[in-house]
Amino acid sequence: MAKTKFKSGFVAIIGRPNVGKSTLMNQIIGQKIAIMSDKPQTTRNKIHGVFTSEAMQVVFLDTPGIHKRQSKLGDYMNTTALSTLGEVEAVLFLIDAAEGLGGGDRYIIERLKDLKTPVILVMNKIDRIEPEQLLPLIEEYSNLYPFAEIVPISAMLGNNVSTLMEQIGKYLPEGPQYYPEDQVTDHPEQFVCAELIREKILHLTREEVPHSIAVTIEDMRAEENGVVYISAVIFVERDSQKGIIIGKQGALLKEVGKLARHDIEKLLGSKIFLELWVKVKKDWRNQDRVLKDLGFHKDA
Repeated sequence: MAKTKFKSGFVAIIGRPNVGKSTLMNQIIGQKIAIMSDKPQTTRNKIHGVFTSEAMQVVFLDTPGIHKRQSKLGDYMNTTALSTLGEVEAVLFLIDAAEGLGGGDRYIIERLKDLKTPVILVMNKIDRIEPEQLLPLIEEYSNLYPFAEIVPISAMLGNNVSTLMEQIGKYLPEGPQYYPEDQVTDHPEQFVCAELIREKILHLTREEVPHSIAVTIEDMRAEENGVVYISAVIFVERDSQKGIIIGKQGALLKEVGKLARHDIEKLLGSKIFLELWVKVKKDWRNQDRVLKDLGFHKDA
């Protein structure tokens, strides 16, 4: 009996903000590499997640949510999301089944019209709707676009995710194993550490603060005692936001550090010493030079 040929390829995950793209990526990969939040526009960079089995290797691109831009950063995020679509073997168009079809989904579907890449409609959050609501929803989306496949899932619970992976495999060509089987992302550890710190701030702050922050790792090194030293800078746009991030007597910043330390230690498999600093870069989201310094490149 002939041995099954190994398949590999790249798959983009697109969708409106806050439909569960990062949750799906983490569920497939089996560990946290993309940050999760109940706030929209959480993902800012193309996160490359790597799934490897005996039969295939899939490199996922978790793109920023496509949305109406409000700043140069928003412009960058939309360009990044849409630029991935011609570079991949398949596109996963993730929608929130609980919210149903809206203007945001229609906006994305319009931008898929000239795409030759197969698009799989992934209907997420089916655990939040009644079973009889599913078929009319499938029909509604099918009338707007000739999807290659339609797969209902719950990314949070893991329901039907294995079926989704089987469907993805149908569209992958025979190819090499690009990454070692134990590698789950092509981003450096510093990037993932910075994202985990940013996630904690998103959870602990409200209103304008979450989208006004960026995090960079200034220093990361292993000490002689095996502890990894990490120095990170949290950038905000205004002095008032700096005060919010630090909190009364440094309480909020300490909580950010405590929560981030827990996740980073799991990621690195070692004890860490985490030092956090807060600095102001006024209106950084609208300054091309500052965006470039913080790693937001239009050709990233």
